[in-house]
Amino acid sequence: MKQAMLVLALLASACIGLSAQSRNGWRGPENNGSYPDKKLLDSWPEDGPKMVFEVMDAGKGYSSPQVVGDRIYLTGLNESEDQEVLNCYTLDGKKIYAVAYGKPWERSYPEVRTTPTFYDGKIYVISGHGDVACLNAKDGKIVWALDGGEKYARKTGNWGSSECALVYDDKVIYSPGGDITAMVALNRNTGEEIWRAKSLGERGSYATPILITYKGKRQIIATTPQIVYGVNPDNGEIEWTFDDWGTKLSGRGRGDGNITPNAPLFRDGKIFYCHGYNLNGFQLQLADDLKSVSLLWRTDVMDTHHGGYVLVGNYIYGSNWINNNAGNWCCIDWNTGETKYETAWEGKGKGSIITADNKLICFDERRGTVGLVKANPEKFEVVSEFRIEKGSGPCWAHPTISNGILYIRHGEAFYAFKIK
Repeated sequence: MKQAMLVLALLASACIGLSAQSRNGWRGPENNGSYPDKKLLDSWPEDGPKMVFEVMDAGKGYSSPQVVGDRIYLTGLNESEDQEVLNCYTLDGKKIYAVAYGKPWERSYPEVRTTPTFYDGKIYVISGHGDVACLNAKDGKIVWALDGGEKYARKTGNWGSSECALVYDDKVIYSPGGDITAMVALNRNTGEEIWRAKSLGERGSYATPILITYKGKRQIIATTPQIVYGVNPDNGEIEWTFDDWGTKLSGRGRGDGNITPNAPLFRDGKIFYCHGYNLNGFQLQLADDLKSVSLLWRTDVMDTHHGGYVLVGNYIYGSNWINNNAGNWCCIDWNTGETKYETAWEGKGKGSIITADNKLICFDERRGTVGLVKANPEKFEVVSEFRIEKGSGPCWAHPTISNGILYIRHGEAFYAFKIK
């Protein structure tokens, strides 16, 4: 009896270890654009769902909100646009505090990118400049901060650091790229380095790494401009790499067009990855020992620019890249890569996508239209739509859902709508 109880205790401990990552990170609790909310509205009123609040003081940015308990955390630029700040709001849109934590990107599109990650009472952010910071969620006080770009001789493309912090166990992940390291793990309580992966000789990615579990083991899956790779989350060992894009390259050339803005999708040992500029997408099979991958199929239809993609049932939904201003909405089969549809959203373009309750919510990046779309692999069927009228710049922030509330950000404008 005692032996059985010991075994159960060990198994429980192992399960806790395998799942000890933030449930409040980039694109939902599983970092895949899927939200657990149920019994959402099947359609919206003509002028949109009921507004809970509208605020215009979020500061310029493309990041998404993080909702934890009775608070909302959202990053943005300060008024002078020389600092990135963490804003904290009540659930009815009243600002509690705004705290500067790092420097923005200095060149093209300096607006804030990093969506806050909440873990154990603290907020973790990565600035466009490459600052990594930990703040106390209650009052916004900085616990620790470091200039990760300078410390690790970060190398990035035209748009700086755009990843959101992956936090698990006692670690926070930062991917500077360059000649020193592809990825580092910092102690989430102190900022001290725990491990560093070897350099892959590549620029840093704009995408956020994901932590997966397969066959009782964990792995971080990440990207550089030309490589998808798997990292042991305990010691930083790079366990496999994949760089066989096998598709036509963009007119900009491999190095320029290969900007890696999307996080991979993972399910049951299979990895899907794609990005824009005609570099297309593919699915990989992860080996049982997590030491290698093999190619399963490719698609030349789904090449999402930076709006993400979602998996609903056995189908991947998202938009593709025609050019920087246009794209169609697509559905492909998870198991085969077969195209189910590729169609234009009338009068709109490409954009970001999330899913909840077997529904799709799409956000047109140029015109600010929010669409409620059926998760139907046979056709792109928009049930309801409305437009975000305020805010500035492209609509690049991904929507978020929490407790039946849809959060939409457009630059300095930040909205909440009741969809349940």
